[in-house]
Amino acid sequence: MESAVDSGYSALLESPKPEALARSGTGGITRTNPRRKRNRLNRRTRFSLLIVRGDGVRVLRCNFVRPTAIGAGVTLAAVACLSFALVSDWLRLRDLTREASTFQQQIYEQRATIDSFNTRIAEVRREMAGWRDLHARIWEPFGPERAPGGRDKGIGGGTPTTDAASGKLSPADELNRLTEAVKEQTERLLALDRLMSRAGKAVAALPSRWPVRGGVNSEFGTRQSPWTSGLEFHSGIDIRADRGTPIYAPAAASVAYAGNGQDYGTTIILDHGQDIRSLYGHLSKLNVQNGQRVERGAVIGWTGNTGRSTGAHLHYEILVRGQAVNPRAYLWD
Repeated sequence: MESAVDSGYSALLESPKPEALARSGTGGITRTNPRRKRNRLNRRTRFSLLIVRGDGVRVLRCNFVRPTAIGAGVTLAAVACLSFALVSDWLRLRDLTREASTFQQQIYEQRATIDSFNTRIAEVRREMAGWRDLHARIWEPFGPERAPGGRDKGIGGGTPTTDAASGKLSPADELNRLTEAVKEQTERLLALDRLMSRAGKAVAALPSRWPVRGGVNSEFGTRQSPWTSGLEFHSGIDIRADRGTPIYAPAAASVAYAGNGQDYGTTIILDHGQDIRSLYGHLSKLNVQNGQRVERGAVIGWTGNTGRSTGAHLHYEILVRGQAVNPRAYLWD
């Protein structure tokens, strides 16, 4: 059985009849059938969609005009492009969703770290605020003396800022405050270091060492006179020591005087600077001379019983700006 498809192809491949060739070969005008011409035009402007089984039997045939076929092709191409774009966007969105879940975990961990950081900064800032009180106590002995009667009513201070009152600061504000506090404490420590450097030199110059070791026979201040029945002021301390006991310089000094001191007998006066001098009386022998420079621990003489004395001992005085003070305030070593 011949199919329509085969018949269509055979019609197209069929050779023209001899009569038609004879007529055209004689030079006459060949006339074309208008219906056949119209059919050819229709065939050129139409498209057919054939669905054929494997054995060649036609199952379905759909005819389309040319504009419809072109529109369908364009539509299919647009749908294919749109589908490809949608699939690409979906794949990209899936990757972004995975990354977002990872970023969310990282953000959670970073937020916990920032909160811990803020808490630690606040603790450090409070601890450094306590350093101010410590510095105040250290500086107080070097500052002006308090007036009698305690503190006055004149007090004052600035108003706290809003963020300080709320107690909730941003990490940047916390870090800025901590930086300012560190700078402030650094300046205070540098000033304290300079002060202690100067104070260390002053302390090293103080006569803080006992010139001889022994018990104290008579303290500084008012006492019963060993020669009269009345009271008298004793301007130093009398340290028990056998005759010939070495006397050591309690600090570096220059010898302001070495010689006879009337009631003090053989006497040495050392100048330690800072308007501080030390006096050693009733010596048996000198080991220094006027103007000599001595270091801490140097032997300056030996104890005795010269001058107005009831027995061998060392009379030791400390004079500040020419005024006798209690030597025990300087005897640390």
